[in-house]
Amino acid sequence: MKTVLVTGAGGNLGGAVVKRFLSDGYQVLALVAPERAPKEITTGVTYFEVDLFKEAAVGELLQTITIKYPVIDAALLLAGGFEAGAVDLANDESLRRMYSLNFETAYHIARPMFAHMMQQSHGGRIIFIGARPTLDPQAGKDLIAYGLSKSLLFKLSEYLNAAGAEKNVVTAVAVPSTIDTPANRVAMPKADFSSWRTPEAIAEVLAGVAHGEVSLTDSVILLYGKK
Repeated sequence: MKTVLVTGAGGNLGGAVVKRFLSDGYQVLALVAPERAPKEITTGVTYFEVDLFKEAAVGELLQTITIKYPVIDAALLLAGGFEAGAVDLANDESLRRMYSLNFETAYHIARPMFAHMMQQSHGGRIIFIGARPTLDPQAGKDLIAYGLSKSLLFKLSEYLNAAGAEKNVVTAVAVPSTIDTPANRVAMPKADFSSWRTPEAIAEVLAGVAHGEVSLTDSVILLYGKK
């Protein structure tokens, strides 16, 4: 049985990803914020509560996890958050908040996970969630702090791919446009929901990448619209 680690497992996308990998026969290690683990028991899913902002706590948890699950085939780092604001609103507080929420929460997992996968005989897959405003200046001009924080994940992915190539440790950044979630529908009630991609559709692509079924000619996976 293969094993996948998922951060942000309590969110809309995270929940869809957990269900998808369960259906594919994976053992799922689901990381959630403290006191966010569901009380019901789901066969095949083990929940771990951790504060992803705390590097030491994350490192200790991963040491514990890798003792019990010595082979982790894929890590999907989905935790993060959104904040709007053009450059006039992108002050130090906003920048630090987005940096911590979107980069540090990923990096604190990615660094020890990458080191662990480098020791595995078959390597592994690490997937980040990027953001379209990072790639599209027109879309990002009103999302400065958010876009900048997400941009670091693209560069980190490049660095990790350069370091992990000989060991088959592959890193990718999936870039969805607007995800069809209840919160986004409330925030944008006049939008065309039919053009949004569901968490389940995104989870399907991410699973393909983790399985090695999706050819990664580029480390950036664009998930715009329905297709």
